[in-house]
Amino acid sequence: MLRLGLAQVNTTVGDLAGNAEAVVRRTAQAAAAGADLVAFPEMMLTGYPVEDLVLRPAFRAASRAALEKLATELDDAGLGEIGVIVGFVDEDPHPRNASAFLLGGQVVARYNKHHLPNYGVFDERRYFVPGSELTVVRHLGVDIALTVCEDAWQDDGPFTVAGAAGVGLVVNINASPYERNKDDVRLPLLQRRAVEAGAPVAYVNMVSGQDELVFDGDSMVVAPDGSALMRAAQFVEDVFLVDVPVAPAAAAPPDVSGLVRTGGGAPPGVARPAVGGAQPAVVAERIPDEEEVWNALVIGLRDYVVKNGFRSVVLGMSGGIDSAVVAAVAADAIGGAQVYGVSMPSAYSSEHSRTDASDLAERLGAHYREVAIRPMVEAFMGPLQLTGLAAENIQARIRGTTLMALSNAEGHLVLATGNKSELAVGYSTIYGDAVGGFAPIKDVPKTVVWRLARWRNAQAERRGETLPIPPNSISKPPSAELSPGQLDSDSLPDYEVLDSILERYVDHDRSVPEIVADGFDPELVARVARMVDAAEWKRRQYPPGTKISFKAFGRDRRLPITNRWREGAS
Repeated sequence: MLRLGLAQVNTTVGDLAGNAEAVVRRTAQAAAAGADLVAFPEMMLTGYPVEDLVLRPAFRAASRAALEKLATELDDAGLGEIGVIVGFVDEDPHPRNASAFLLGGQVVARYNKHHLPNYGVFDERRYFVPGSELTVVRHLGVDIALTVCEDAWQDDGPFTVAGAAGVGLVVNINASPYERNKDDVRLPLLQRRAVEAGAPVAYVNMVSGQDELVFDGDSMVVAPDGSALMRAAQFVEDVFLVDVPVAPAAAAPPDVSGLVRTGGGAPPGVARPAVGGAQPAVVAERIPDEEEVWNALVIGLRDYVVKNGFRSVVLGMSGGIDSAVVAAVAADAIGGAQVYGVSMPSAYSSEHSRTDASDLAERLGAHYREVAIRPMVEAFMGPLQLTGLAAENIQARIRGTTLMALSNAEGHLVLATGNKSELAVGYSTIYGDAVGGFAPIKDVPKTVVWRLARWRNAQAERRGETLPIPPNSISKPPSAELSPGQLDSDSLPDYEVLDSILERYVDHDRSVPEIVADGFDPELVARVARMVDAAEWKRRQYPPGTKISFKAFGRDRRLPITNRWREGAS
């Protein structure tokens, strides 16, 4: 039996000292609970993804030096007898996405990732060279195979070699970004790999936000028969402990091509303390979709604000559903007192927009001010004599300028409040409502925005708290209020229909005829497709925002801006 700790922790890209300190602190926590071995996520020392930082020789050298220093620091802290598996950037002589085993103040072994991903999250093929050997460390009489992330997604890969080598445990360190329902994919995958390896598989993932990406944890240990021995809660930072039944190392290991064994030791001969100071082994229940998305949005925004040195955010509070959800996410992320809302009524703003915005700020404990933009609009309209869409867009751009001015003057991060549905069809004003440093619901369809608002209010009601989002902001029809009596439905189809089409066209790359075959109006589908294709130039200039889907704009899906292809054209 090996007592294993999976450290589900938050890292910061480039903060090698801070990340190393977290390793020492969490190892001490695991040691207090009697752990024999602690595993940390992929690229724990450097943060993930490092992107072009890895192309800098100085950064790679700093990663290697930090690893050696960490081994010494662990030993100096009295933690040298605990095996520690940690991810870092190696060089041999090319950049490597690597895992290291630290013990007794030494870097006992290193393993370079076999398989590199080929998708939009982070295409490591541009940065790293894959490894070619499996590293197995003998620790406390158990042979432990080191693997990294995508190694688990490969058939006939390192897990096959581990099975042939008769290892007692496979440790797979990860930086696996959150996407909706991705937790439904991980467990079946690891169950297959555990059967393939003929040994327990431990999977550890980080909990953090990095630019558009969010990492949700969901660490787990799977037995050789595929049963889950432990599964950590999503979005929770902690060390999760489990006593893993492991087979002792064979006296004469089989001859497996490319296999490297190192280290030694014997199983503990004395009783260890009961689990304490860390999370005991449980199989956590999966959380509902709305709670999952909300947690991702909160962590994504919090880490973007804090890690980039901001203390507060500012946004336009229009009284509508989008700004209400963004403000509520921000209040959950950094506290309502750090949220600054600005109502910017124009000649066409309804009374309920102003009262709903004020009500929202009061419910959240946020700051609130009103800046009437009518005089500024009139100052533009006089010399320019604008009408129609140009006149509408001037209002949005004045609002954007107002928010940026407050950001410059007071140091807030400006939040854009547009959703994925609007971004898809270009229903936003460049340099207007599209301004900002971060866009929390950029990857959230409009229909999901409403679901999130209802879920968050229901959560508050169950806890006996004030509903954070005004019910009227949820129930009233959406409007940009840039012209008399304007509604979103004047320009766009019903959002339920629009989102159904967008899911097929954007997320699943379905063709116009295929979507029409699902029962949608041919003219409407063709129109939506044209709007999506024509709005690429706007999306390229939109702020970064938390990714929750497989196809997030800007990161996973890019069209050529100069492009005469039109889907469905004859």
